[in-house]
Amino acid sequence: MKKLCFLFLLGSIAAQAQEKPVLTVEKIMRDQKWLGIPPSNYRWSADSKTVYFDWNPGQKDKSSLYQVNLNVLKPVLADTAEADRKITTDYIFNTYRTLGITEQSGDLYLYQPKLHTKQRLTHTAERESNPVFLKNDVIAFQRGDNLFTLDLKSNTIRQLTNFVKGKRPAAAGKKNEQDIWLKNEQTELFDVIRNAKPKAPFNFGRSGLMAPEKSLKPIYLDDKFLTAVTISPDGRYVTYKLFTAGEEGKSTLVPNYVTASGYTEDIHGRTKVGEPLPTSESFIYDQQRDTIYKIHHEQITGIKDLPDYLKDYPKKLEEAKKNNEDRKVSISATLWNAEGTVAVAMAESQDNKDLWILKINIATGNVTVIDRQRDEAWIGGPGIGPRNFGWIDNQQIYFQSEKSGYAHLYTANVTTGEKKQLTSGKWEVQQLQLSGDKKTFYFTANIEHPGITHFYRIAVGGGTPVKITGMKGGNEVTLSPDEKWLAINYSYMNKPWELYIQANKAGAKAVKVTESTSPEFKAYAWREPELISFKNRYGADVYARIYPATKPDVNRPAVVFVHGAGYLQNVHYWWSQYSREYMFNNMLADNGYTVIDIDYTGSSGYGRDHRTGIYRHMGGKDLTDQADGVKLLVEKYNVDPKHVGLYGGSYGGFITLMALFKEADVFASGAALRSVTDWAHYNHGYTSNILNEPYNDELAYKRSSPIYFAAGLKGNLLMCHGMVDVNVHFQDIVRLSQRFIELGKNNWELAVYPVEDHGFTQPSSWTDEYKRIFKLFETTLKTK
Repeated sequence: MKKLCFLFLLGSIAAQAQEKPVLTVEKIMRDQKWLGIPPSNYRWSADSKTVYFDWNPGQKDKSSLYQVNLNVLKPVLADTAEADRKITTDYIFNTYRTLGITEQSGDLYLYQPKLHTKQRLTHTAERESNPVFLKNDVIAFQRGDNLFTLDLKSNTIRQLTNFVKGKRPAAAGKKNEQDIWLKNEQTELFDVIRNAKPKAPFNFGRSGLMAPEKSLKPIYLDDKFLTAVTISPDGRYVTYKLFTAGEEGKSTLVPNYVTASGYTEDIHGRTKVGEPLPTSESFIYDQQRDTIYKIHHEQITGIKDLPDYLKDYPKKLEEAKKNNEDRKVSISATLWNAEGTVAVAMAESQDNKDLWILKINIATGNVTVIDRQRDEAWIGGPGIGPRNFGWIDNQQIYFQSEKSGYAHLYTANVTTGEKKQLTSGKWEVQQLQLSGDKKTFYFTANIEHPGITHFYRIAVGGGTPVKITGMKGGNEVTLSPDEKWLAINYSYMNKPWELYIQANKAGAKAVKVTESTSPEFKAYAWREPELISFKNRYGADVYARIYPATKPDVNRPAVVFVHGAGYLQNVHYWWSQYSREYMFNNMLADNGYTVIDIDYTGSSGYGRDHRTGIYRHMGGKDLTDQADGVKLLVEKYNVDPKHVGLYGGSYGGFITLMALFKEADVFASGAALRSVTDWAHYNHGYTSNILNEPYNDELAYKRSSPIYFAAGLKGNLLMCHGMVDVNVHFQDIVRLSQRFIELGKNNWELAVYPVEDHGFTQPSSWTDEYKRIFKLFETTLKTK
């Protein structure tokens, strides 16, 4: 009997083992609806009683609008028309918050908070935008290029500006001899002309009609582009910015071969880094004096400062010193205090080495500097810039700065110049919101751990931050209009995003509202990767996720996954935006590989030094961090150093190339997907921050671009690229392929995807790509 029971138990265990889901590339890479579709796009009703969101629990063709009421906390389908009436938007309120104004779909809507009513004010073909309340509750708004006011009491609209596209008409030219002769002849020949009397002006008083107001002064824009139009609270001053386009840059053509017409069609792509940039000037229009004058950016402290990298180019440095030119800057839209007595703005240098906060003398255009952030690499970090910048009261402004090495919250008194740091520590303020009464800041930060985010509050005067959310992982909060409730988009590293509701109180319980993951997804025991840190060769802390092999292969192989974007965080406790790669890493671990995923130098979430550690040398510390991670695997996870591969897309593809070219003794094989191969061929906004411009800093580009190191290829390389990639152009991979051909390299192959852009969309393409990656590792890392 005991023998029979034992055999039965063995059979039961075997049956269960057979039923355990097995991950395959085909299963992982099919339409991602199979995981379940999480809720998104949360917004509150104006009365703070209902949360609306987009959701697709039935895995249909598209999501539907759902709602959850705080009294029931059960999601139901929403009535779209009713939701449109109830959903609040980002209203601009008057001084006493009795009225709110917003723009929706190009029209203006008035909101009365006490009544929770929304009234449509305009219904026009032309778009109205940027509405604000002036001191007397008159609404100012922009229609086309011009400013108008709407008086709610008299229901009248008045035009304030007359911006006119094009050039000022030429003055009447001086008459030539022929014109004079013809006029004299007409007068001599015709009595009707000779005896004509000038017409008397129309008498409005006698007619009983109102005389028209003085015509508005035309402000001609020439060939410039108008933006950042703002008005002072008393309606007197208008500030604006005019952009002048640079010389027309040459765009790259991206051929599209698989088209409905059957013909090859060109997609007009972007320009390359170093192309001429637009410049701008900011102006003030004083309506009372009918005068226009510039904001004097030449008065900005440090406007002539030169970047340190020019020291590597003595001739260029000497020439720049000799020219002694002001750097080009762009000044943000003007922000006024409630009284309308002080105006401030941010100014960004075109080389992105400086960010200034300016106090503007509105009567003269003169400026004084309240704060200056200088970074010899580039200005950046979460919340840095005009987005998290505003008034607390009539004397104090708030902003974020990396002055301490991490993005933190500061205030400044515009009268005394006194600045105060409200938050501090080796963590970052990642999102920021000022309460409606302007007494409290709400913010999201990674105080507890670089890979855990929580929602906090702090008084505007400073103090200890109070943590409000409590779930370990990622907490993305949408605050209710009355600031009493939180709609939390929450996830954990092996649990995708779901909606939770919580009272806005520290220690309050968050209640789960949605359940989105499919039974098939839940059937597999998705790993919680080990989240560790190690010291790189420079002594800095580097964080990583590790997926230990379930049963290590006899060759003890390892794979390094390299996330993309450069400035992105993937080592954290929430659900990864690289969900396919997360699942693929689980599959690799099931198949005997140890996998590591590193937040290498240049990743987000770790402060200024980590962010800018790749300045002027991409493929430097970001690359050696991968090699140092492999060293960790060898020492602590029993990995064979001869059986290590890596893969990644975009920036991850770039690192993969550099790894096989420059760290050939560390990596036996690699899959480089949609890779940058030469940074001189990428876009300006991203690349110039890190490497400056190719013609100004050739050294940085040559030591950072894989194409210059292609001769170092020893291991096996798979390259995959979409042919209609308008971000990293297909031309990049073609140029590198030609380089391999000329070098006589044989251990590489290129897989092309004719219908794919930078981010693949077709499951068949994802499947083909990752089957090739898996085959590469199986054939190169599991053989002696």
